[in-house]
Amino acid sequence: MQDKSVIFIFLDDSPAPIAEFLSPVNFELDTRKMVDGKHILKIVSKDPTGKEGIRMIPFEVRNGPAIAIEGIKENAVVDGILPLMINAYGKGDQKKFLIEGSETPQSIPSWVWILIIGFVGWAMYYFITYISINQ
Repeated sequence: MQDKSVIFIFLDDSPAPIAEFLSPVNFELDTRKMVDGKHILKIVSKDPTGKEGIRMIPFEVRNGPAIAIEGIKENAVVDGILPLMINAYGKGDQKKFLIEGSETPQSIPSWVWILIIGFVGWAMYYFITYISINQ
């Protein structure tokens, strides 16, 4: 019989593992049972001689509705009245995609306005040059 490493899987600071397996293993972590926010998945492997290896993987769970905000960024310094656009939408179930409300409307970026103004200016210049040559 071949000796295999034992894998213990811990979540956050829990002293008891959520799972224990012999390697290799395929494991499904169900995040639907976890609270939204930052978590740490700690994987401890113990080989047959007793040596341990530890790997910590930080991740963030977001099962609740996604929230998109336009008009303020994180850690921004602001004053006065801020116009904010806030959109929140859930994913629905995993078998059916919800189109309505799943896209966040956004204002037009300034570089698009600059591109449009540049194109209109070039078109006016071309048009005026064309008229003055043909007269």
